[in-house]
Amino acid sequence: MLAALATASLLDIPREPYIAAGLAVYLVALAEPARRSVPALAATLPVACGAVYLGEAVVTPAEDWRGAVGVAGMVLAVIVGSWGVGFTVRGRRAEAGREERRRAERALDEERLRIARELHDIVSHNLSLIAVKAGVAGHVADDDPQEARAALKVIEETSRSALAEMRRTLGVLRTEGAPLGPVPDLDRLDSLAAEANRAGVEVDLTVHGTQGLAEGTRLTIYRIVQEALTNAVRHAAPTHCRVTVEADAHEIRIDIQDEGPSPGRPRAGRQLPGGHGLLGMRERAMMYGGSFEAGPRQEGGFAVSVRLPAEGK
Repeated sequence: MLAALATASLLDIPREPYIAAGLAVYLVALAEPARRSVPALAATLPVACGAVYLGEAVVTPAEDWRGAVGVAGMVLAVIVGSWGVGFTVRGRRAEAGREERRRAERALDEERLRIARELHDIVSHNLSLIAVKAGVAGHVADDDPQEARAALKVIEETSRSALAEMRRTLGVLRTEGAPLGPVPDLDRLDSLAAEANRAGVEVDLTVHGTQGLAEGTRLTIYRIVQEALTNAVRHAAPTHCRVTVEADAHEIRIDIQDEGPSPGRPRAGRQLPGGHGLLGMRERAMMYGGSFEAGPRQEGGFAVSVRLPAEGK
């Protein structure tokens, strides 16, 4: 490009050959890093400006030396300005690419956290039921074989359900387009209550005003109730538990209260910092801009209270 422009300037073929030079350095600055585009600019300026000056003032005079210097100065401004625009655009594109990578990394981290929560909820809930029923079966195996067989039946069904859920979740990670099972919804809260009842927790379930909630909000409510019932099974069974889910135009209220272990049964600790279950419930509530409280009740037992804004209604 420079050779052609220098020849054209010396022979006075075009009057404004620096326009092509400006376009050329713009493309170089846009496509190449500074370590290559800066030397290209440094080589372009003396060749282009010198050829224009010689062509205008010496070889094919069209201006006096002052006019030739003015034209060369204009060439200098156009080339440097074009390079500066290309360099700026390249920098903005690079920053946009970095920001896109940061967003992708954040999305990946959030997806990993979501999957970790789902796996924790699946494994914790089902293994808690299995552990309780296994204890029952071991305790009554000699005195009440029928009760032991019933407990083993619950263990078999719960194990199969847990394996199916985990395979669906992990299958999505391994392959694209993997078949997905139905997302747990509030209409399955009755099944959660029935599972907890089989494990020794009598559940009173009340659900009101949840029609029209967004799918993500409904899944969050389901997982919070599931984890709270899992804790009740693990730490307080046999006991009685009240589960209330209510929604109105302002907020969604989720309250789970159990009466604690029966008299004579050792009380298991459920302090807030202790495990991942309460932490997972808190994270789910915070993700939707809600509040979370959990702790022992004065009258005995344990209570979980979650408030979520009713954005999905």
